Amino acid sequence: MILVIIRMNAPSEKRMELSQTIASLVGSIRAEKGCRRCDFCRSIEDENRLFLLEQWDTQENLKSYLKSGHFRVLRGAMNLLKEPYEMMFHTVFHPEGIKEI
Repeated sequence: MILVIIRMNAPSEKRMELSQTIASLVGSIRAEKGCRRCDFCRSIEDENRLFLLEQWDTQENLKSYLKSGHFRVLRGAMNLLKEPYEMMFHTVFHPEGIKEI
């Protein structure tokens, strides 16, 4: 499983526009092959700090999504940001014999 975390710092005057655009994409991202989860949220401390959290089943499906029209629209929307977005990838595995809590 691959976790993708995108951190964004939106200008306050563009936060609503960016949030609406990303929120409108979440359903389409969730429908992409291999997407197990996609959540959009805002920091409690700073309403201009936005996060997109995604979970993908395989690298192949994630790579396909990163070439998709939905991701191109997302990147276009992120052009409204004050500073470059930060995109992190984490590979997660569950060792055998350890039960999920």
